[in-house]
Amino acid sequence: MAHSVKMLGTGNAFLPNGRLHSLVLIDQKHLVDAPPTALISLRKFGISVDSIETIFITHLHGDHIFGLPFLFLERMYISDRQGKVPLKIIAAPGAKEVILEVCNIAYPGTLERFWPSIEWCEDETGTTDDGWSWERFRVHHEDSVDPNGYRFVSKNGASLVHSGDSGPCEALYDAIAKSELAVVEMGLPEWVDSDHHHKPSDIRSLAELYPKTKMVITHTFIDDKNSKFPTITESEFPTHPVNVHHASDGNSFHWENGDWKQVE
Repeated sequence: MAHSVKMLGTGNAFLPNGRLHSLVLIDQKHLVDAPPTALISLRKFGISVDSIETIFITHLHGDHIFGLPFLFLERMYISDRQGKVPLKIIAAPGAKEVILEVCNIAYPGTLERFWPSIEWCEDETGTTDDGWSWERFRVHHEDSVDPNGYRFVSKNGASLVHSGDSGPCEALYDAIAKSELAVVEMGLPEWVDSDHHHKPSDIRSLAELYPKTKMVITHTFIDDKNSKFPTITESEFPTHPVNVHHASDGNSFHWENGDWKQVE
């Protein structure tokens, strides 16, 4: 059985030129996070909102959850008007209350009849209906937003990690060491004084530490290579090790016969 990872968005919170907010789609049905541009991303790549079965929430910053009210609204009024398609949201304890508050601010009272369509899951481990085993683990970011990453393993052996937003940390690197593909954020340039995100030098060190793992960079501060607009923060790409791919929106990776390969 083949698997796919599609980068529906690859930008950080500041939306570098040519990029939507970071968003990953696994096997056309499982989203990791729901940023403000999530609905735009799904429309751009022709993915129906009611085809999404699961949304994994990494943490509670706005560029990771503020797309939820629009996804819910779309399902309720457009793609699943009869409310027949179940949706599971997997997130750490406490996230549900924050998400419901965000939705009530966005559309007071409107989304209440959508809530019965959602199955909320706060477990640290589990398995999707199509056989992806997953585990959530704490990462190094702003504690107030409960930051986590996820590791996924399919029933036929494919493995991948999503870092969420995180600087270098043991839990994340332990998960990467066991995985074939790692979607890792690189949210900051070298000159920013913070260890809550990866910087280019961190990615180089990580890639050299785990040369057998394919690294896919997302949540980047660098404009897309095809941008023709004035630079937002940076437009020059660092020289990455051979096992690192600095993703653009729309890049896809397929797993088949024991290996992840980029598909143009």
